[in-house]
Amino acid sequence: MAEDWEQGGFGLYLHWPFCEAKCPYCDFNSHVSRQIDQKAWCEAYLKELDRTAAETHGRVLLSVFFGGGTPSLMSPETVSKIIERIRYNWPCANDLEITLEANPSSVEAGRFLAFRDGGVNRISMGIQALNDPDLKRLGRLHSADEAMQAFEIARKTFDRVSFDLIYARQNQSLAEWKSELECALALGVDHLSLYQLTIEQGTAFGDRYNAGNLRGLPNEDLGADLFSMTQEICDRHGLPAYEVSNHARDGAQSRHNLIYWRYGDYIGIGPGAHGRLTLNGQRYATECYSNPNRWLQSVASGLGESTRSRLTATEQVSEFLLMGLRLKEGISLNRYEALAGSPLDPSTVTDLREMGFVEIKDRNLMILNQGLIISNAVISKLLED
Repeated sequence: MAEDWEQGGFGLYLHWPFCEAKCPYCDFNSHVSRQIDQKAWCEAYLKELDRTAAETHGRVLLSVFFGGGTPSLMSPETVSKIIERIRYNWPCANDLEITLEANPSSVEAGRFLAFRDGGVNRISMGIQALNDPDLKRLGRLHSADEAMQAFEIARKTFDRVSFDLIYARQNQSLAEWKSELECALALGVDHLSLYQLTIEQGTAFGDRYNAGNLRGLPNEDLGADLFSMTQEICDRHGLPAYEVSNHARDGAQSRHNLIYWRYGDYIGIGPGAHGRLTLNGQRYATECYSNPNRWLQSVASGLGESTRSRLTATEQVSEFLLMGLRLKEGISLNRYEALAGSPLDPSTVTDLREMGFVEIKDRNLMILNQGLIISNAVISKLLED
């Protein structure tokens, strides 16, 4: 019998922990370092690739994702060697997707050709805003003009280019976001990641917010209006949401992120990287040491993981719901019942259907547009049972 993870696929995530500067809204595992030993980091990644390949021998790899941090700060030679080792260690899908996150500075844009020649076939650019005042407020080092120049270079170099924008920013009106989003869509991009600004504790924005110094954030009603307008505009331009925050033309969806949301297996390599692996019929959650130097030292000692925990059936069901219901396609009720050993509570599902938040089609449960605005509450209600 096929294992559950095979319904989501198998991918590989590599975390590069370094950035030129720490953005005030970012709570990812990223660090600013003046000197980086590219050779040592390359050797560490290769060693971890060999270790994890021995555990997953023969699995067909569908996607590779270089995330961060700012992976476009990696040496193209390092990226090329990593991709070469990946292709040696695993059988790869004919259409293997290899994504690298990039910041749109002119220096990094000049490296795009080398990344492409090394095997990268998709770029995800962290543009975040299309005007200089907001870019400065968000702590970005590039200007709007530099972002557009880098995007044009990326589009000429790669067949697949995505970029991120943050909305619900300080003092941002509906009209301003409408104009900015339509400008982005006019560029002919086939994938957009559109995130509402969230204030995370432990970030510079979190500290300012706690001190009462982060003013102009939208209230709940404006946030909902911004979300609804985003869906309407993207639908009209042929980039419907396939996930709460991700929009794409047909066929341009991020295959790597679909592995997460469809609850497949994925290896996590690099400082702070997480993974999900099914071995001998048991699914495990893996995590790597988050401190870059600690991770390098641990890899040298033979193991980059800090923890590997067995996931209970209840934990797997919760993760399956939390990830899968972010997708427009929803979740398979048959798969849910196989994981849980019982169906979702019928009365809860009926209540949510009558309120217009969810629908069932072909044994798939999906959250409807009016439910997406409060998707966390809908998922929490299902998890209660």
